Amino acid sequence: MRVPYKKMHGTGNLILIVDQRATQLPVPDAEKLRKLASETSGPGFDQLMWLTPADNDTSVARYRVFNADGSEVEQCGNGVRCVARYLADADKHQQEFTLQSPAGLITARVHSDGMVAVAMGTPQFEPTQIPFVADRAADTYVLTVGNEEILISAVSMGNPHAVLQVADVQSARVWEIGPQIEHHARFPESTNVGFMHVRDRKNIDLRVHERGVGETAACGTGACAAVVSGQRLGLLDDEVAVQLPGGQVMVSWPGGEAPVWLKGNAELINEGMLDL
Repeated sequence: MRVPYKKMHGTGNLILIVDQRATQLPVPDAEKLRKLASETSGPGFDQLMWLTPADNDTSVARYRVFNADGSEVEQCGNGVRCVARYLADADKHQQEFTLQSPAGLITARVHSDGMVAVAMGTPQFEPTQIPFVADRAADTYVLTVGNEEILISAVSMGNPHAVLQVADVQSARVWEIGPQIEHHARFPESTNVGFMHVRDRKNIDLRVHERGVGETAACGTGACAAVVSGQRLGLLDDEVAVQLPGGQVMVSWPGGEAPVWLKGNAELINEGMLDL
């Protein structure tokens, strides 16, 4: 069957949206998803956002998230922004949405300038909630990677993240160290890996090796994880500009049980039909 899609990007992160609220077809298997993710055999994507009907009265839709390797994950900040922009473009009278996600309810607001802000939930630092193997929660952990000991922070933003500080993101060994930390035994469900350089209290540079994808132009939950980790270490203010290879997002968090807000662009690239 042929079904429509929209290909979008959030800060350069390639997002494919398939709206199945009306037809409710099953999600393709992992092999088919990998073919669709490749630009040689499909439209290409970093993450696929699969929309289905919500099962409550307050949410507009439910979404599932699939990585380019066919694996299903809990959350995608850039993908949520694209979904919100897609819904707002379809209904000009509604610019704020509640969405159901595998990580819980998400609030998204589309601003008049086209920027989209998303409440990404409260960060989780308890090892069992990440999940991460440790005796107790701490601001940093020493991780043995090959012959090195690397200092990381570990946090869940609905999905697991390891964050390490680097002197310069351009020379960071993302492709070497990223996969090793992604599959490290202390992350039983694997993890995303952020390489963060703190420029000052309001600005960081970030590259992210995403679980099941590799390095991408941007990672919304990775930006949130980096900022809250830096805040916990006393390095960053409540609102921080995060410069990623694909552009800039803003992350704000006042601490405690408040949600982390992620704000950035969401742009249409093209649209077409999938053969499923």
